[in-house]
Amino acid sequence: EMTFEEAMAALEAVVGQLERGDVALEASIALYERGAALKAHCAAKLKDAEEKVELIRAQEGRAIAASPVEGM
Repeated sequence: EMTFEEAMAALEAVVGQLERGDVALEASIALYERGAALKAHCAAKLKDAEEKVELIRAQEGRAIAASPVEGM
């Protein structure tokens, strides 16, 4: 399983390849699919982290409503 940082680095590499525009159509589709999976993985990792922080805050009596991470 990839860490958040590994997934973000891989996602940035995918985006870079797609932005260059020098990838064949079929490869672009595969890259896009990979990017979507990486984005979902990162979003899940962030959600887990937010839930853990909220749990810690709740245990300390300082619970707040977590807002979703922008862009995810």
